[in-house]
Amino acid sequence: MPDPATTQLATSPSRPQLSGEFLTFTLGAQHYGVDILKVQEIRGWEEVTPIPDTPAHIKGVINLRGTIVPVLDLRIKFRLGEPVYDRFTVMIILNLGERTVGIVVDGVSDVVQLPPEQIRPAPPLGAGIDARYLLGVGVIEKKMVLLLDIERLLGAQDLALLDQAAAG
Repeated sequence: MPDPATTQLATSPSRPQLSGEFLTFTLGAQHYGVDILKVQEIRGWEEVTPIPDTPAHIKGVINLRGTIVPVLDLRIKFRLGEPVYDRFTVMIILNLGERTVGIVVDGVSDVVQLPPEQIRPAPPLGAGIDARYLLGVGVIEKKMVLLLDIERLLGAQDLALLDQAAAG
């Protein structure tokens, strides 16, 4: 019999519909995931053009085949220490409704399929990421993956800043 909390998580009207497939990535030792349907492409690190007078986690913009794409660094956003940009650093390009946004992560792990019974509701968390930004916690063997609601994580303020950055 399915876990009622899991069933509620998967069908809750306050949460977006999940595809069941997630692109997993790392920030430090922690694994995170975003819905694969939001991922446009995965790119290696490239220099970005900084935008003056923006928060530190908004790195700047890149030109992606003629489209100006704002880029933000999740390590800085989550206050996980200073990022190191090297050959392992990855940029994930996401489609968020009408927006294309790049997020910088330490590395991409895998695409995983998580049926609803493998996704647990997000517990309240202390420091770091606010649980409101989590769709849940995926359990893969002995590894836990924090599944991000990336649109909620970025929020209206970040999205407005990203729009301004992309507009130049």
